[in-house]
Amino acid sequence: MGTMQRVFPDRPVEDIPDTDSIFHTISDLNQRFQVPGAQYLRSGRTFEKDGYEPHWRGIYDTRGRLMVAICHDMDLGDAWEWADSPDYDEKFSSLAFRIVTNYVVYSMTH
Repeated sequence: MGTMQRVFPDRPVEDIPDTDSIFHTISDLNQRFQVPGAQYLRSGRTFEKDGYEPHWRGIYDTRGRLMVAICHDMDLGDAWEWADSPDYDEKFSSLAFRIVTNYVVYSMTH
């Protein structure tokens, strides 16, 4: 988080509440869970090292709009990359695509 403090020194990184519109732009993302990276294919674990719990954090501007969204302790990119693998659970890729769709539409409309 030190790098983000250099970019936005006056803005804290904070948890995004479930009620934030970024989670309700296109899809209602009330049932979010950890989206694992490629290590899931080898280990069956959804976490790496000590990242047991996923966190959705962000940085807001002075008007309450989310400027930076951080999906902490998960790997959405791997979920997109492995979406067509029968060994990678569809539920993970599906959620990853819904998250990114909401984030892109949010960024264009807020």
